[in-house]
Amino acid sequence: MSIKRIVSASLLEREFVFTTSRSSGPGGQNVNKVNTKVTLKFDIPNSALLTIEEKEILLNKLTASLTKDGVWLLTSQDKRSQLQNKEAVIQKLDNALTKAFTKKKVRKATKPSTGSVQKRITEKKNRSEKKQWRQKFSD
Repeated sequence: MSIKRIVSASLLEREFVFTTSRSSGPGGQNVNKVNTKVTLKFDIPNSALLTIEEKEILLNKLTASLTKDGVWLLTSQDKRSQLQNKEAVIQKLDNALTKAFTKKKVRKATKPSTGSVQKRITEKKNRSEKKQWRQKFSD
């Protein structure tokens, strides 16, 4: 029996690389002077904190936001300050990790109840009858 660990941003924080650049977000003239956009880089294949299985899951589920080398890029430029954007990008990563590691519920196949089948057939007949009354009679 293996204990399932929870992979979160706080666990992986030591391997994050943050870069800043000029933002196109809110801030007026401040945008032209201050580097408020924060980009978080996380190298999944070279991570020492993730197990092989966890790396495979992330590489399979996050293919759209990974570089060719498997580096995960996340950016935030919604806030006016660099610190707020850094917190926002960490929150984004945490949400994405939670979503990536939650297992989908298996769908159980069910049959429609006899009552619902009967109701569908009677409604179908009523609709057909209504449309027949609309037709012009040809003599």
